[in-house]
Amino acid sequence: MGLIYRSVTFFLLAGLCEIGGGYMIWIAIKEESPAWAGILGGLLLVVYGAIATLQPAGFGRTYAAHGDIFVIMALTWGWLVDKAKPDSYDLIGAATILVGTIIIFYAPHKII
Repeated sequence: MGLIYRSVTFFLLAGLCEIGGGYMIWIAIKEESPAWAGILGGLLLVVYGAIATLQPAGFGRTYAAHGDIFVIMALTWGWLVDKAKPDSYDLIGAATILVGTIIIFYAPHKII
């Protein structure tokens, strides 16, 4: 169970860095926020890349699972930060993706 909690923690930290970094670059360019916001966003994206390497699984599986978690976190970020409440299709899609993440990352895979 410790491995699962560790993986989930890394996914959440990586997701926050990726979404937060991307958002800071977004506002620096699209909303004309100060340049330091874009620079800080770039640094957060570098941290995101480093955090992802701490996962125990291989690159492909880690990034596939992270992509799924990213969708859910991005919808949540949009709801909390941009006040864009997810609709029922967003929630159904996110739930479907979550099931896929569990299968991809935690299922006992046979090594060929």
